[in-house]
Amino acid sequence: MIRSMTGFGRGFYSTNEREYTVEIKSVNHRYSDINVRMPYVLSFAEEKIKKSILKKIERGKIDVSINFVNNSDLGKKITINKSLAQNYIEELKKLQDENNIIDDISIMKISRLPDVLNIQQDDNSEILWQELERAVEDAINVLVEAKEKEGNKLAEDLLQRLDIIQENILKISKYSTGLIEEYVVKLRDRIKELLQSDIVDEARLSQEVVLYADKSSIEEEITRLKSHIVQFKELLQSEEIKKTGKRLDFIVQEMNREVNTIGSKSNCLEITNLVIDLKTELEDVREQIQNIE
Repeated sequence: MIRSMTGFGRGFYSTNEREYTVEIKSVNHRYSDINVRMPYVLSFAEEKIKKSILKKIERGKIDVSINFVNNSDLGKKITINKSLAQNYIEELKKLQDENNIIDDISIMKISRLPDVLNIQQDDNSEILWQELERAVEDAINVLVEAKEKEGNKLAEDLLQRLDIIQENILKISKYSTGLIEEYVVKLRDRIKELLQSDIVDEARLSQEVVLYADKSSIEEEITRLKSHIVQFKELLQSEEIKKTGKRLDFIVQEMNREVNTIGSKSNCLEITNLVIDLKTELEDVREQIQNIE
């Protein structure tokens, strides 16, 4: 089963006081590239999130977005700088006495002065990760499911294209088989014309035919093309996912090489036209497999 590199997944987890929403989007990329955007309080979990993703996804450009709503005091610690607050009060009272200002000093106003009231983050990473991990795993599973669904569509399209390629290869093989027979007839007639005689040196004729057949034979290329198609189909239907896209890309490169060789050997218009069709179809296949994980 192949997977597309394109997909989207969302996961959600909540407690009575905290909510986690994780969204993961994946698009084509030659390698694995994971970018995580999340609140600072959860930044400790970035590497854990990446490891969780890499356990199930081979490659692709993956963007992770995390929204965190915390209505509890977990992870929050409030501290008051009493020494600084006392200094504020003393200086304000001096200012009050010197300028005969009405006393308007209150605890709430003091708390709003710079650096008096601080909210610090406690280390509750283990609890937060246990909760966040559930949303992350849900999002990854949904993403994988979407990638597999899209992969099935890609596989169906590729199998149809392989059938077209296989049909064209069979046509080329049939045209190729008749070329040697045509060459023998033409060569025999040409020799008779040049010698102006019906007497032909059969040994020399056979030698020329062998040389021509050896030079123009495309049987090896056709055999290898058929083998590549078998390998391609096996990979499409294989349960193994690791490096499938890269392996399919390599097979297409090899198929292109064989088709180019056939084109260079051919002096038959029908084969040349079929080679053009094959190269067009293989290019479409190559573009499709760029989206396979």
